[in-house]
Amino acid sequence: MPETTLDLREIPPPERHPMIHSAFDALESGETLQIVNDHEPKPLFYEMQAEVDAFDAANYQCRQEEPQKYVADLPKR
Repeated sequence: MPETTLDLREIPPPERHPMIHSAFDALESGETLQIVNDHEPKPLFYEMQAEVDAFDAANYQCRQEEPQKYVADLPKR
């Protein structure tokens, strides 16, 4: 179960990635950041995979729960 959840749907797009990175950095190893977004966060996945060594890309999960609701789990090694 995720330790931290961010609902980004009401956050202006330019503020989302810095908020995600800050919350992810605050996690301990083995914890997961869950984000709720209005679109599939594929660009974020690729950004995290390329730039964040602690991101566990192999265990990343994303699911669409509603037309404008995507839930992604970003685990930290």
